[in-house]
Amino acid sequence: SACEKGREWRMSLKLLSVMLHRRLFPNTVTYSAAISACQQGGSWADALHLFFSAMPWSRVEPNTITFGAAISACETGGKWLIALHLVTLMAQNTVESNAITLSAAISACEKAGEWEMALQLFSVMTQDNVQPNAITFNAAISACEKGGEWERAMHLFNVMAQTKIESDVITCNAAISTCEKGGKWDVALKLFGLMAQSKVEPNTITFNATISACEKAGEWKEALDLFRIMAQSAVEFDTISFNATISACEKGGAWKAALQLFSEMAQKF
Repeated sequence: SACEKGREWRMSLKLLSVMLHRRLFPNTVTYSAAISACQQGGSWADALHLFFSAMPWSRVEPNTITFGAAISACETGGKWLIALHLVTLMAQNTVESNAITLSAAISACEKAGEWEMALQLFSVMTQDNVQPNAITFNAAISACEKGGEWERAMHLFNVMAQTKIESDVITCNAAISTCEKGGKWDVALKLFGLMAQSKVEPNTITFNATISACEKAGEWKEALDLFRIMAQSAVEFDTISFNATISACEKGGAWKAALQLFSEMAQKF
């Protein structure tokens, strides 16, 4: 467990080997800690080897924590199909799932671009009366972004507020990006405004996504206003910030503003 918390996954595997050599038989807690250590250390293959090979060999049954660590390892390794298989195994073995295990499975699907499966898992979660947390909502909204489902993203965002789960910059960025892809620049601006009310600090991704939403809709004045707000804040520009704002000015025929931005960009980069 100490190695797990210290992200020393190699040492955790070595200690596990020492236990077996000395005939000190590991239990569920031992394997859960070792799998979690591997997952946090990025060694998802070792984590899954422990779950699918070492544990059955030792005749140790996994619990909710063990499954959660293994599913998180799948998320790390982009193995969404194995994550789904583990969720199914939990149900077959009557191991209770929770927000952590299902959130990890949803994230695994979302990161792999399997947004429909991610949203299906979210629905299963609510049907099973498992209370989603901020991580669950963030993953589900990000899945909506990948699928271009801005209405579903906004529904989830509103449900999050109704259930008094605080949104963070990750939530807002995913929702704004979904609106950008859906051509809903006005909704993106509304979300940007709500961030200030909720005392959520926007970052470079937030500004870029909102500016891009305005740029795609030809709303150059709003894009330029956002760029100037960004300049007055402590948020760092990048080339995407400049390119999106310059493109917005070009679409609006504001060539002088575009040239000024190009000059500023040349000085900064």
